[in-house]
Amino acid sequence: MAGRDRVLHLLRQLQKASCRCPIHSHTYQPVSSAPVPSCGDTADYAFEMASSNIRYGEGVTKEIGMDLQNLGAQNVCVMTDKTVSRLPPIRMVLDSLAKHGISYRCYDQVRVEPTDSSFKDAIDFARKGDFDMYVAVGGGSVIDTCKAANLYACHPEANFLDFVNTPVGRGQPVKGTLKPLIAVPTTAGTGSETTGVAIFDYEPLKAKTGIASRALRPTLGLVDPLHTLHMPERLAANSGFDVLCHALESYTALPYNQRKPRPLNPINRPAYQGSNPISDVWALHALHIVAKYMKRSVKNPEDVEARSSMHLASVFAGIGFGNAGVHLCHGMSYPISGNVKTFWAQGYDVDHPIVPHGLSVVVTSPAVFAFTGQMCPERHLEAASILGADVRNARKEDAGTLLAETLRRFLYDLQVEDGLQALGYTREDIPALVEGTVPQAGGLGWERVTKLAPRAQTQEDLAHLFEASMKLY
Repeated sequence: MAGRDRVLHLLRQLQKASCRCPIHSHTYQPVSSAPVPSCGDTADYAFEMASSNIRYGEGVTKEIGMDLQNLGAQNVCVMTDKTVSRLPPIRMVLDSLAKHGISYRCYDQVRVEPTDSSFKDAIDFARKGDFDMYVAVGGGSVIDTCKAANLYACHPEANFLDFVNTPVGRGQPVKGTLKPLIAVPTTAGTGSETTGVAIFDYEPLKAKTGIASRALRPTLGLVDPLHTLHMPERLAANSGFDVLCHALESYTALPYNQRKPRPLNPINRPAYQGSNPISDVWALHALHIVAKYMKRSVKNPEDVEARSSMHLASVFAGIGFGNAGVHLCHGMSYPISGNVKTFWAQGYDVDHPIVPHGLSVVVTSPAVFAFTGQMCPERHLEAASILGADVRNARKEDAGTLLAETLRRFLYDLQVEDGLQALGYTREDIPALVEGTVPQAGGLGWERVTKLAPRAQTQEDLAHLFEASMKLY
């Protein structure tokens, strides 16, 4: 009983330390011995904590050959993209593999902002290779592509849409075992080395969707801050914006014990579960680092302390949102990326128009948090304070507006384009952007992002949010 009493004490302490607004009061309730009810309209009562193993340190990439050797690797698939294939990180990986006698084949055709077609190309390569382990060297696009290749190579009978989240796909749970995957992130943004999520553009709908399963999580993330020194300024900025929004959205997401329906079987409990006391810790810590180091990391690529700190912040925020989830900024970002027409982002060596993921996420953040502020004002005020706002005399009803204005100043200082209009969109595009956001509501298998917003929204609300994001300043 002593152990149980200690657990109860710790949970009560977490409750006391947490936000006191009604939507985020994580009240502890003992689990009943009664049978778990079927899904229906019943809210969940539990959350899970899951993350990849992480190893951090300057030059730690050199150990990857030993890691693969220790795992008994015989035939390794190394995935990267064309840009990273010319940079020192991939050379460091391949040198380590050669030094330790690891046989490998390299796939360097990963598409930045992957699509269902580019996923399928990588899956085809993996299925033909009969690999026993995987290595991903690059940003979130590379790591997510490698996750998908591993998944479908281990499930050769599966149709591509089987594991894709509903309503786009069938949202089937992953029951089989995947091969070990080691991720070597070269950007400080996605946190994909920590999560069981793989995101892509589904071209038929011109909207992003994804696959979510704890089975997708890399076996190990080798977080080597030296790799971030190769990021151009705008890549550093856009990657950092993803960290910022991961932290803000997971901290303000619907609490896990208000998410419905409760899964009938724990295998159906979604990777994105809603905010919870553990994810809150990671999100807040990441937000503090972003506030302190992000501007430095963008403006001075040789600032090793700032870039190293942002790399860690990416991991921290990844653990937070990988368990809690994100909401409207990400949900609305997917059609912004998917419907891109003419915008070519600075600092990206690609052969197609692109709105980088971090930029597409952050451009709606002032409008989003002005909208959600009324639901958990204490959390919005806390975030604004961390980012530099004076909240001593702020009223709860002004929390969303204050955080929105704080974000606008932050984005202006980092030279973010002036809203959706600067990315090539007009008000005539709003219906298509709303239509592309709606599939993000997800279904039973995966509580996708818009359902995790603390404030429910209609299509009219989404249209107003896109309208408010046409100009930022």
